[in-house]
Amino acid sequence: MNTETIVAGLKQVRESKPLVVNITNYVVMNNSANALLALGASPIMAHSQQEMAEMMSFAGALVINIGTLDSAWTPRMIHAVEQANLNKKTVVLDPVGCGASVLRTETSRQIAAWAESLIIRGNASEIIALAGERAQSKGVDALDSSEAAVGAARYLVEAYNCNVVVSGATDYVVTSQGETQLNNGHEMMPYVTGMGCSLSALTGAFAAVGENTGLAAAAVMGVVGEIAAERAKGPGSLQVEILDALYQLDEATLLKRLKIS
Repeated sequence: MNTETIVAGLKQVRESKPLVVNITNYVVMNNSANALLALGASPIMAHSQQEMAEMMSFAGALVINIGTLDSAWTPRMIHAVEQANLNKKTVVLDPVGCGASVLRTETSRQIAAWAESLIIRGNASEIIALAGERAQSKGVDALDSSEAAVGAARYLVEAYNCNVVVSGATDYVVTSQGETQLNNGHEMMPYVTGMGCSLSALTGAFAAVGENTGLAAAAVMGVVGEIAAERAKGPGSLQVEILDALYQLDEATLLKRLKIS
């Protein structure tokens, strides 16, 4: 059962507190680290090639987020993926702004092709662009619906032997076994920068304990987003409330609120 996988994953993360290596963008480092801590995982923002082999020897997973990409970041990312492969660790790729520029699109495809165990987590426009289909995008924001990206996600699953999470009003988790829909979350969440980036970081935590579909992280993020929105007065307080909701989330609340099909 999907719900059993989600609940078991949450319990495992909190019991084992896996270390998640993040090569992520300057905008969201604090958000992503705090989200992992609130969930019960252990974050490290490691960008140096000199320490990556050592880091990936004992870390649980690698999260790569290309949000502030430049020529210095790309070699670090590729080297990190190589080390993840050598240590048989899952790579979570967040192709931020894929489709907005040739650099972002080509780098995303290069990382996806290199990773041997891969989860891709992006919005609809990023997933469509990564698959090579025409996508509407405005910077890093999605103008396509998540449903419109399911076909592209299926292509990526086959092309890269990976699992794909498409974020949106409805989240879709696409694997070789089929698709799962999640209908949690709140319309205020896109008004806070880094919500998707935090989800990618959480996906790394669950991958570190063997939940490699991305389903558990998407389920948890959607539920805590709903809870946080009920308490928040606006986007500013929503950020704080999401961290509190992550920290306080229990199995009963997760199962009660989860909208999955």
